[in-house]
Amino acid sequence: MPDSENKPLLVDIAARAGVSMATVDRVMNRRKGVADRTRRRVLEAARAVGYVGEAEAEHIGAARPMNVTVLLPSGTNPYLRLLGDRVRARVERSGVTDPFLRCYFIESFNAAALADALRKSAGWADAIAFFAIEHPEVRAAAAEVATQGTRLVTIVSNLGERAGISHVGLDNHAVGRTAGLLVGRLAGRDAGAVALVAGSRNYRAHSEREAGFLSLIDEMFPGLKLVGLREGHDDAAENYRHTLALLEQEPDLAGIYNVGGSSGGITRALRERGRENVVFVGHGLTADTRRALLDGTMDAVFDQDPDLLIDRAIRTLAEPDTRPAALKLDIYFRENLP
Repeated sequence: MPDSENKPLLVDIAARAGVSMATVDRVMNRRKGVADRTRRRVLEAARAVGYVGEAEAEHIGAARPMNVTVLLPSGTNPYLRLLGDRVRARVERSGVTDPFLRCYFIESFNAAALADALRKSAGWADAIAFFAIEHPEVRAAAAEVATQGTRLVTIVSNLGERAGISHVGLDNHAVGRTAGLLVGRLAGRDAGAVALVAGSRNYRAHSEREAGFLSLIDEMFPGLKLVGLREGHDDAAENYRHTLALLEQEPDLAGIYNVGGSSGGITRALRERGRENVVFVGHGLTADTRRALLDGTMDAVFDQDPDLLIDRAIRTLAEPDTRPAALKLDIYFRENLP
């Protein structure tokens, strides 16, 4: 080996391999974006100039775990915060052969911000799991990133079949019908009003749940009138204000289905107005919905296990030719809380 004064540098490797310094840096740091043939040439040059030994070159050249970025909406939605916490916990306990995970929260309902995050994440990530907003800007960014070789999977909410991107989540139309069945049966009334609160129709998951709910109510409980969908943007304060308005405007309100998250705002309004008799079904088993089930303000909570969701997303990214089946829907009542 040369002495310290003549120790070979990255520039020596670049010159011998006939590549740029940036390419050498990517290879030596096991980053993405280098063809296998070029990677081998750089490692051969690194050995030849004495920068690395045989064993180290083999380690650098070995197949590395995927770099995976998870993009989630920011805001007050407790379930999405829980999902982010589970991703970070997975990072802390990951082993040397597990994927490298990063998790970022993107401004909720901002299609331009999500599209920008997809493009920026593709610089590091081999694969991206993201909570999709159904919007042309997001579809264009996803198509661009996929064409460049980054694997994609949508979680919870997808971009639709025509996007050609695998999805991990629930059968949301069936979920909405199940919610309609529960609200109608538990209300036990031939007449009255039912209301929907959603994050945004720009989330395909929310629009599909809405459609399923409406179809079931129309088929089985025609005496229940829908009083319109309110978009609360998964914000507890907005959901609180919407619920107060509903209770004021609809004295015969029989039930509420929160299609999205942040049910705490709805339960707060129901408690303040003494309207725990209103059937309330929502999503995401978190600390606030657990309390609401226990005190009777909520009747049922639909859940998709966050750890299973992450596991299935990573497996789908690792095996891009497979098409994942819909996740199992967990339904919790006060009496079967885990």
